Amino acid sequence: MRLKGVFMAVIMLTTTASVRESDAGGDMGVSIAGEGLSGFFLVVGDYYRVPQKEIIIIRERGIPPYEIPVVLFIAKRAHVAPEIITVLRLRDNAWLHTTLRFGLGPEIFYFPVGGVVRDPPYGRAYGYYKHKPKKEWKTILLRDDDIINLVNLKLMSEHYGYPPEKIIKMRSEGKEFVLINDEIRKEKEKIK
Repeated sequence: MRLKGVFMAVIMLTTTASVRESDAGGDMGVSIAGEGLSGFFLVVGDYYRVPQKEIIIIRERGIPPYEIPVVLFIAKRAHVAPEIITVLRLRDNAWLHTTLRFGLGPEIFYFPVGGVVRDPPYGRAYGYYKHKPKKEWKTILLRDDDIINLVNLKLMSEHYGYPPEKIIKMRSEGKEFVLINDEIRKEKEKIK
């Protein structure tokens, strides 16, 4: 079966990480660079209910910060360990390809918003969902950026109970998710 090779790769990566950890003196880097990024990772860990150490390991294996939520999202939906998703991604698999490999489709990335979304970076993805009947959503071809943006939109909106339309607006203004996370957190703190 195809997944046998994936499991072997996970074992090899885990062994390699353990060797690097012992060579480095034991600590895999408990601190995460930058306060804004660490705040983002705290939200990711809280939302997906994973320990920070697991997030650090995913990052150290080469997954960019904004793709870590995608690893955890697909792993949760596919009922597999995040390490398996990480290995597939590091093999240059597109997020959609990885999703399809587990019998999931692009419909899992849809997150409802009020109104019509036209502006980048969400306009393209929401256009696909809008122009196809729901029964055809499994045929939508989302790009990696579409999936990264949709997963992070869902994460931020659901974690904070924040309107997705406001997050979409911030992203269309060019704000990155670390900054969006900081702004939402500060706004929520002011309300309390």
